Amino acid sequence: MAASVATATVRAVKGRRLIPTRAALVLTQSAVKKVQEILSQKPNAVALKVGVRQRGCNGLSYTLDYATAKGKFDEEVTQDGVRIFIDKKAQLTLLGTEMDFSENKLSSEFVFNNPNIKGTCGCGESFSI
Repeated sequence: MAASVATATVRAVKGRRLIPTRAALVLTQSAVKKVQEILSQKPNAVALKVGVRQRGCNGLSYTLDYATAKGKFDEEVTQDGVRIFIDKKAQLTLLGTEMDFSENKLSSEFVFNNPNIKGTCGCGESFSI
């Protein structure tokens, strides 16, 4: 298994409903810029692939990997020239999610603002649906 591209933090969105769109995943401008930067460093990658796996104290965590081709059942999200493939196992989990990129003095990470989350762990790395 290849090493992950970046780290991701989970935030449950309480009291705020994201506006439903046709896309399963919506990227903020900071996320678009970071994805463009990441993909420019890996010439054979055509997109980032977002998935989920069982891990952590609350059940699931996000994975980000380079993708050289779209899988048969992957869903593709294209925004501002950036391509994101969503793994078939993560599609229902990510519906209506906003992908953001946050950077401060201590960390830089992708943040998934997911309205489907029922609970998160204390460290923010895993979630439950």
